[in-house]
Amino acid sequence: MYSWITYQNHLAITDDKYVLHPDASEIYALITGNTDCIGNLECQDIYESFPDIHFSKIGSSLQCELYTDSDNRSISLMLYVERNNHKIPVDVLDGQIIDQIIYNNEWFYINGNIEEIKDILTEANITQPGVITMAQYMSVLRHIWNDDCPVIKNLVDSSVLNQDVSDIIIPDGLQANLYQYQKTGYGWLRYMLSENAGCILGDEMGLGKTLQIITLFQEYKNIGKVPVLVIAPVSLLQNWKRECEKFAPDLKVLIHHGSERTGRYKVFSEYDIVVTSYSVAVSDISVLNMIRWNIVVLDEAQNIKNPNSNRTLFTKQISREKSIAVTGTPFENHITDIWSVMDFIMPGILGDINEFNKTITDDLIGAEKIEPVLSPLMIRRLVKDVADDLPEKIIIPVPLAMSEREANIYEQYRQELNPDGDPEKLNLVMIQKLRQFCTHPGICDDILCSNPYDNSVKYQRFCEILEEIIASNEKVIVFTSYTKMFEIMENDIAERFGIPVMKINGSTPVDDRQNIVDKFNGINGTALLILNPKAAGTGLNITAANHVIHYNLEWNPALEDQSSARAYRRGQQKNVFIYRLFYENTVEQIVNERIDRKRDMAENAVIGTDGESTNREDILRAVLLSPADRKDR
Repeated sequence: MYSWITYQNHLAITDDKYVLHPDASEIYALITGNTDCIGNLECQDIYESFPDIHFSKIGSSLQCELYTDSDNRSISLMLYVERNNHKIPVDVLDGQIIDQIIYNNEWFYINGNIEEIKDILTEANITQPGVITMAQYMSVLRHIWNDDCPVIKNLVDSSVLNQDVSDIIIPDGLQANLYQYQKTGYGWLRYMLSENAGCILGDEMGLGKTLQIITLFQEYKNIGKVPVLVIAPVSLLQNWKRECEKFAPDLKVLIHHGSERTGRYKVFSEYDIVVTSYSVAVSDISVLNMIRWNIVVLDEAQNIKNPNSNRTLFTKQISREKSIAVTGTPFENHITDIWSVMDFIMPGILGDINEFNKTITDDLIGAEKIEPVLSPLMIRRLVKDVADDLPEKIIIPVPLAMSEREANIYEQYRQELNPDGDPEKLNLVMIQKLRQFCTHPGICDDILCSNPYDNSVKYQRFCEILEEIIASNEKVIVFTSYTKMFEIMENDIAERFGIPVMKINGSTPVDDRQNIVDKFNGINGTALLILNPKAAGTGLNITAANHVIHYNLEWNPALEDQSSARAYRRGQQKNVFIYRLFYENTVEQIVNERIDRKRDMAENAVIGTDGESTNREDILRAVLLSPADRKDR
């Protein structure tokens, strides 16, 4: 005969040797069917055993809560039911949720959500409430990033992820003095990789993300966890080698690129770090997968923003223990960008892409929705918050009005753009000519290129700004997207002002780019460096210049910010002046407004835009605006 007892917060039976835990349905059968058996076991009368207990026939729903402990150093999980405004803990034994509770002389059953929560905890390998690991926490988060799982509440304070750096020891072999925030970043990376399969280093441009990663690499070399693989844009391969040689000379680095690269996977094991490009990672996936990498790092990880591109699909196939995505712009174009990056560091964390697109909207609401899942996996510091020693960054918008002649030609192009007036035919390719004309009329008509100063109000203002910079004996970098504009500036500025003019664009050999920057930095006095933002917007340190001119605005604010960061970064000693030139009442006004709008979204999720043709509203507004309609004419 089994006797009834209370066990933790529920009812159980015992024969003094074993304790058994009936489920709610078995007890409910007793209190409604007057039977004294549970299965084939005879037990005492439940009412006689508990004469003072009220057996309720109304159940309560199971709830799960994630929260930060009082010491703010750990994450805990609690299972409970809410009864009379009190949270009553639910017992879990050997991974099994007990679905009945006794509390304040009342017994009741637990209904709803049990199987759903049980499956989530089983997947996360959580067998008991209480403190859980970061990996377990992230596993649970997989199920609560959208509204389909309201049974789990996430009350974790993000400060729990801030690691105490007071006891962080910089690994032997590193020859660099890290700033405090860089020590924090290194400590956080080490902690995250010990707890989790991957993370994102999302510091703003100019804060030394490469050095933080190299510090981690030195630690991994010291403990024998090499080789590691770095995948980066081709323009940054040499930069990785140079930085390693500078800060961690003991690290053996192999650049796996070019026609003479090895086809023998065993060669990789002779090095600590193998650096390759995204294109080579695609073509050499078979040889790269012949070993299992300790870490795979994606530099400028926004390169895998397109979920369906070969570089994304093949990169995610690389065999690895741990994953790090390094990017100052984790959301460069659309909200799906972060899905792709997150799916690399922790596959499946946001579901598959179809599920994600159905649930998350490409706007501020969508950004706020995924923020609780993103924040634990990404460390992101802004220059203004951590680099107290940096000088001031002064952004100077330069709105301009076209001359009457320019406005009339622009209007003619605008009318020719879509003579049928059919908005469905409009796309970015069609309005490209308007953007080129705004850059300089000479790009569209060679006749207007003969005297670049007279034929463009923007170029006139550019020369006026440049003259002031020359008077201050300071250097300037100019960003423009168009080859023809490079030619105009090269031919005119050197002759007009007698200063050195250099350039880096897509046709500049990658191996020559750093040499050009070094030469520019070494010039005593004023010099002009013309850059294409896509070719030279990342990886280059040009702190010799403290003036940045964005001659034509890009649809993507992240690209603009990356470009500005070439000058505004560690090592800059002067205030940095950033000029943004654009024509009002033209397509450039729409580009500028869109950048401002997307930067507001960036406060929540760092989202940018690339102005793809799906953005119909902005395209229509860009075509409808005309400088010829200005009221001041």
